[in-house]
Amino acid sequence: MSVDATGPADASQCVDIVREDGFCFVHADAMRTGLERWGTLSDWAMFAASWNALGPDHYLERTGRARRRRHGVFRWADGTLAREPHQPHFQSLAYNPLQGDVDRWFEPILPEVGESASLRAVLGFACAFFDALAAGVAAWRIEVHQFRIEARLDAAGEPTPEGVHRDGVDYVLVLMVDRANIASGTTTIHSANGSLLGSFTLTDPLDAALVDDARVFHGVTPVTALDPAKPAHRDVLVVTLRKA
Repeated sequence: MSVDATGPADASQCVDIVREDGFCFVHADAMRTGLERWGTLSDWAMFAASWNALGPDHYLERTGRARRRRHGVFRWADGTLAREPHQPHFQSLAYNPLQGDVDRWFEPILPEVGESASLRAVLGFACAFFDALAAGVAAWRIEVHQFRIEARLDAAGEPTPEGVHRDGVDYVLVLMVDRANIASGTTTIHSANGSLLGSFTLTDPLDAALVDDARVFHGVTPVTALDPAKPAHRDVLVVTLRKA
């Protein structure tokens, strides 16, 4: 499902779509309007450029795959956002058969990125949006992931190397930051029995997917370079929320 990019962002419409379908695709123009209700995106250029400083995913390298990332944990309670001490990312094998049951330590999100107005606007929007779907939540545990997937001359990039999956949280926000010289990267949404519920491609900065992780599964098709002779990457911000 999608929210019309030509009109103003209608948060209640987005909430109703996720409540009914378990997911919603939001076009960049509508998403920008929604984000700017929670803060300024004036430092977006710095925020987006920080994807050039991501570290390697050493855990994925062990499987012969590659991607770059940084990770941070935040807590939202009583309208206040606070960053938690750096800690590992953990998923059980039930949710991640490729890398489950392992404490994975990634390089932390840089302080200036964690404190940026752009990230604060994204997290404020996410908490308010999902509050509307989960009334009575006192606090959210938020994990923030910066991902860069690179398509190389000898291999396609894999945004979801574990395949179609759930993250093991309550809700997920995926925000497109940048894609350069990339083909494909289509997001697919599935029911528990594997049937396809919908698909869309995040193409423009601020295109977004809002997902009820308890209800639906999601995956992203491999990405290839439009011009194999040039660098190619897909940069996304993934924010997961779990009731604290």
